[in-house]
Amino acid sequence: MAVASVRPVPEAIRAATRALGAGEPVLVFDAADREAETDLVFLSETATPELVRLARKDAGGLFCTAISEELRRRLDLPYFADLLKLAGREHPDLPRLVERPRYDARSSFGITINHRENFTGVPDNDRALTMRAVGELARDASALGDAALRERFRASFVSPGHVYLIYAAPKLLAERKGHTELVISLARMAGLSESVTVCEMLGDSGGARDPDAARRYAAEHGFEFLDGETVVRAWKAWSSA
Repeated sequence: MAVASVRPVPEAIRAATRALGAGEPVLVFDAADREAETDLVFLSETATPELVRLARKDAGGLFCTAISEELRRRLDLPYFADLLKLAGREHPDLPRLVERPRYDARSSFGITINHRENFTGVPDNDRALTMRAVGELARDASALGDAALRERFRASFVSPGHVYLIYAAPKLLAERKGHTELVISLARMAGLSESVTVCEMLGDSGGARDPDAARRYAAEHGFEFLDGETVVRAWKAWSSA
């Protein structure tokens, strides 16, 4: 686990990161001019079947497990878009599928994984094990050399699987303001292990959960709710201190 910083952060950030560290879910809204989505998020190393079930039932979106750029580089993991481009040597039409997302400059998607102890990988207990193992790897990364870190990853996971890895931008919120960067920045400010699992909150209309509805859900369940702008402001102050 990273060493907690003594640099001050707003109480809203402190409350959210306390909840994450305690294994509780937090809701994070990115921005109205971006995806305009609220994600239910939890620290990966605290993943349990109960947390996965909660997110599956009450959020309903895609589960993705975020890691830092530093960990991605140390593990030598590729972006999925880059794999499609490389596969173009054998399958020329695949690179044509790689396009810029409508809401951002690039996609953060990496490879998909299952833990080696999984059966199919999709039940709540299987996905929780995969997410938790990623979080524990992120927690222990600073104590491991690159070779040992990569060997542990290979020994723990298979691909393809049912958990999507997503990679934070190298400069975090100074470069990109997606949920990937928002949650890894939260973890870093609090000195938590830098892997957070996210799941989009969907509404009954078939689209994203309305932000006001997401706030009401958070209040009703006693969960912390953060606006992306709050995280961005806190990160700017914290990273320049």
